[in-house]
Order: sequence, then structure tokens, then C-alpha cells
Amino acid sequence: MSLVRKFATVGGATLGSRVLGFARETLMAAALGTGPMADAFYAAFRFPNLFRRLFAEGAFNAAFVPLFAKEIEAGGIDGAKRFSEEVFGVLFSVLLLLTIAMELLMPLIVAWIIAPGFVGDAEKFDVTVKLAVVMFPYLMCMSLTAMLSGMLNSLHHYFAAAVAPVFLNVVLIGALVYGLWQGASPLETAWYLSWGVLAAGLLQMAVLYAGVRHAGMKIGFRRPRMTPNVKRLLWLALPAAVTGGITQINQLIGQMIASTKDGAIAALQYADRVYQLPLGVVGIAVGVVLLPELARALKGGQEGEAGNLQNRSLEFVLFLTLPAAGALWVISDEIVRVLYERGAFNPDTTSIVAGTLAIYGLGLPGFVMIKALNPGFFAREDTKTPMRITLLSVVVNCILAVSLFPLFHERGIATAEAVSGWLTAMLLFVTLVRRGHWPLEKALLWRVARLLAATVVMAVALDYASAYLADRLASAAPLYEQLMALGLLIALAMVVYFSVAFLIGGADLGMIRRNLKRKAKAAPGEETAE
Repeated sequence: MSLVRKFATVGGATLGSRVLGFARETLMAAALGTGPMADAFYAAFRFPNLFRRLFAEGAFNAAFVPLFAKEIEAGGIDGAKRFSEEVFGVLFSVLLLLTIAMELLMPLIVAWIIAPGFVGDAEKFDVTVKLAVVMFPYLMCMSLTAMLSGMLNSLHHYFAAAVAPVFLNVVLIGALVYGLWQGASPLETAWYLSWGVLAAGLLQMAVLYAGVRHAGMKIGFRRPRMTPNVKRLLWLALPAAVTGGITQINQLIGQMIASTKDGAIAALQYADRVYQLPLGVVGIAVGVVLLPELARALKGGQEGEAGNLQNRSLEFVLFLTLPAAGALWVISDEIVRVLYERGAFNPDTTSIVAGTLAIYGLGLPGFVMIKALNPGFFAREDTKTPMRITLLSVVVNCILAVSLFPLFHERGIATAEAVSGWLTAMLLFVTLVRRGHWPLEKALLWRVARLLAATVVMAVALDYASAYLADRLASAAPLYEQLMALGLLIALAMVVYFSVAFLIGGADLGMIRRNLKRKAKAAPGEETAE
């Protein structure tokens, strides 16, 4: 299967999950708005969700996949199975102890880490603690799910791992629909959602375990032992968890600061959900697929193939995310109004969320580039270099967030995260080039410059078109008119961008055709079709 088709497999499944995520957030906005229960739920959910992102998109995609691939190469499926069982035994035991400790310490964690600003509001603080206690076991479920996902990705079964997050959105949508149907209070709705998160975690773990068995890998539980393989995994995973979770770490810092302003956490979450669509569909898809492909090329001594993979991946992510960034900057108000403005979500809230979203849009290419650049280190079993870069960017984010929040509130938090994301991307890229791990192509640089020009032309056209359709996108307009007008704007943006990009040489049919036809060398245990 070609590289682009693998991106499309993961990206398509992620797209389905993110579309359902929009439906979930739309119902959430109608039911809770940016009220105290929305703040409490999002604050409580952020903590286990942070660990989920660290493990799923950081540690296991960075450390487990190359080692698992090496075991397949050296010992075949039996060796990989033994390694997986060793890791599973240790991981399960550590997570169980961590979950028990966190449950007991939850009041202190909320007060010092999750939401220090809630301490002065006894009711809000108490609800946040209780919701976090219910949802924290989700971490254990999702960390084990992350390991199973890493196994499936290494065996080149990408779809099952990518589609698993759909179940979280389906369960939470069900909880919200039930709450709205019953006329539940915001507090009752928050409880339904919290129990839904836990149920979804169990369901996702069961689905992935069935997927691993279907792929021919039946793993059992072994008594936890610190074998050399497990020690090597932990040595690589700890810095990789920090690196892979840079965006989430910065968001947690932003949440801690935002907890001092009512409604700020929920506003950041609503903006985050929108820009996570292109980030998830493109960035996560590339990160998930590129790492095992790159690791396999390097293990086989194919340096030229590895360089080609990296350049084509960066080309692919910028081709799709630059126009998304331009659109989020120009029509953020229209997007937020159509998606969220109803029920408890009023026009003032739209203005706050839209301003935050526009800034996140400027940071989007940087966030996505991080997903494409990290595998260049992880595939070489180097997780310390990106960790050092990540820690530097976290410091920058903290300084900017603390400095800007009193002046610009939610927009200040978004600005800090965007600057931090671009700093991380630039440092990762420069380091790879200087080490000779990234053979930089002049043709790629010229193509990116032309894509930027196409994005500017698209943004100007979009600005004029949104002014022309202003009446149909106004708050007073019927929802169907708003949806049609927004759909027209998106269609126009796509036509203008792709037309200009192909016309001036930012993209060409030959490039796309080569990527679609390109076949990767099959690895042991790989299916010929998904």
C-alpha cells in the first residue's frame, strides 16, 4: 500500500472520529455552554486525557513501535509476542498502582495541577474532584489501548487503531442526547458524561484487543519483570512521552492559568476541538504511519528511502494544513457561530472562542509539522533530543501564557501555545538537517513557498466572499442558511487554493501520482490490503 493511501486510511478513520467529536461538542455547547459545569467537566477530563495523549501519541508510537519492529525482524511473530507480553505485564501493574495513588490524591491534584483557580469556589472544586475520580481509570484503559494500537500499527493494520476513538464520541453523544431528552440539569449531564468516558475506555480496549487477536497476535498476562527489553522500552518511552505530548502539556499549563477566569477553560476547549480536526486527520495520520515506515527503512539500511519518506511527508502535511490555517484565521467567527451558537452558547461566547480559534489556526502548521518531524528522531531510537527541545518550548509557553493571559485572556493562552508549537517545529527541523538525517530538497522549499502564495490568494478570496454572505451567516439567519453559506465558503476556498497551487507549481499531478503508486517493501506479518 502506498504512503498516501496509508495516510488516507488513518486520516479517514480519524476524520470520522473528529466529525462525531464536532457533534459531541455542539451538543455540549447547547447543554452546558461555558458555564461552571462545563469548566468542571473539561478540567476533570483534561488530566486523564493528557496521559492518554502522552501514551497513545507519544511514548508507544515513539518507543514501542521501533522495538516491536526489531523483535519481528529478529525473532519473528513469536519473539514479538513474547516482548509484548513482557511489556503488558509491567505496564498493567504500573498503571494499576498509579491509578490507585491518583484516586487517593485527587483533591490535591485538582488544587495544584488541574484547576488551581477552582479552590475559591467550593462547589465547583468538589464537583471537579468527584468527576476526575470517576474518569481517571480511563487512563489505564487507554494506555493499554495505546500499546495494542502500537502493535497493530507495526503489523500494518492501521484502520482498527485509528477508528477506536469513534467509540468515545458515540458513547458521549449518547449520554448528552439522554441528558437533553430527560431535561437533566448541568450537574446531572456532567455525571452522565463522566461515566460515559469510563465506559468508552473499556469499550475501546476491548475492540483493540479483538483487533490484535484478529491480526494473529494472541497475548496473555505475564508476571511483571524488568527484562532488558522492558528496561530499554522505559528508557526510550519516558522522554518520548514528554515529546509526543507537547501540545497537551502546553494545553494543561494553559488550563491551570485559565482556571482563574470563569468560562475560559470551556472556551479554550471549544476552539481546540475545531483546529484538532485538521491536526488529527493530517498530523496524527502522518505520525502514526511514518514512524513504522521510517523505522523499517532505517533498519534495512535504506537511507535514501528514509529521506524520501520524510520529505514527502512534510510536503503532504503542508499541502493540506496551510490552507486550513488560512481559513481558520479568516472565517473563525463564521465557523464558531454555525457550529456552536445555540442554547447556552451566545454571541459574546462566539466572539471569545472565534478569536482563540483564529490564533490556534496560525499555529496549526507548526503543530502538524511536529507530528511529521518527531519520527525522524524516534525511528533512530533517539527520544532525548526532541525531549530537550520540548522542555525548552514548555518554558517559553509558560512565560508567554503567564504574561499574556492578564492582557488578552483566552487569546493570550492560544498565542503562547502557537508560538511554542512553531518554536518546537523549527528546532526539530534544523536539528535533523544539521545531523544529516534530513536530506533537504530545494524543490521542496520552492514548493512550500508557492503553497504559501496559494494560501494568501485563497484567504483574500475567502475574506471577500464571507463579507458577501454576511447576512446568511448572521446569528439571526436560519441554521440551514448558515450551513449552506459556510459550505459555499469552504467549497470556494478549496477551488481557489487547489487551482492556484497547481497553476503556480505548488503541487503537480505527477507528484501525487508518484506517491499514490509508491509501494513500500512488505514487512513480516503485513497484509497486502487493509
